[in-house]
Amino acid sequence: MSRLRIEASTPLCQLQDSGRFGVRHLGVTQGGSLDWVSARWANWLLDNPADAPVVEITLGGFAVVAEADCQLALAGADLDARVDGEPLKPWRSFTLRKGRRLQFSQPLQGARAYLAAPGGFVAPRVLGSCATVVREGLGGPDAAGRALAKGDELHFEGRSQGRGDVPEALRPCLAGVACLDLVMGAQLGEFSGQSLFDLFNSDWTLDSRGDRMGIRLTGPVLRYQGQPMISEGIPLGAVQVPPDGQPIVLLNDRQTIGGYPRLGALTPLAVARLAQCLPGEKVRFRAVVQALAWGEMQNWFAGVPL
Repeated sequence: MSRLRIEASTPLCQLQDSGRFGVRHLGVTQGGSLDWVSARWANWLLDNPADAPVVEITLGGFAVVAEADCQLALAGADLDARVDGEPLKPWRSFTLRKGRRLQFSQPLQGARAYLAAPGGFVAPRVLGSCATVVREGLGGPDAAGRALAKGDELHFEGRSQGRGDVPEALRPCLAGVACLDLVMGAQLGEFSGQSLFDLFNSDWTLDSRGDRMGIRLTGPVLRYQGQPMISEGIPLGAVQVPPDGQPIVLLNDRQTIGGYPRLGALTPLAVARLAQCLPGEKVRFRAVVQALAWGEMQNWFAGVPL
């Protein structure tokens, strides 16, 4: 069994896979890689199953040393990764020689990088997944929801020659203002006309108050005019509007029910794009219907070799 020794980490560096499903009726959230697209590409580079465990590295501050020569893969954000000081760009597989140090410093483009190993990193499964959810105490290296820490070891058993690079034409674009597709629904019609105009015709800024549970956006005040709500189930990417009128996009570690009015939900591809946005960056919403969102997902899977 091969292993990497962690020399530096932060609470934002965690083991993730595709998440937990079939347990929301128990109050257990989904978890899993926020940018599922990049996580899948990292696994594709090593011919791993799409849901194999990876390391989600948020904003940098992570470093590992190889205990033996190994093949790894990196996708997602450019966090100024370096191997013994030499730059390493994402979207490729690479060899990390015994004793060499792989370090992630700070975001150059995007927020989250995904590190994959042959066969996926070995971790205990809880309710069918090793996904780390700190709030619920589930998953991670100890099955108790702990983030990765200095001194931990990452084990993996598989072997791979790597696929080289992800074709540039298939890499998600992480530059510029992100356009987020919003499937209209829920209480959308209970907001004022001016609010709906502002929603789709304004730039929204990512607030610094964001985590794996949800991301707050700041911009025009959105005014809900409907009746008070009873709590209801919340899907991935739901866009809630609390009384202050500033929307919150709920992500993988969200609560399972909530009582704030919802404008709808982001498509899965939009969730992955949002996961790569940094605080202070701008995003815009685009209204779509469910059929269009489903068609775009089918087209995406048909166009990439995942």
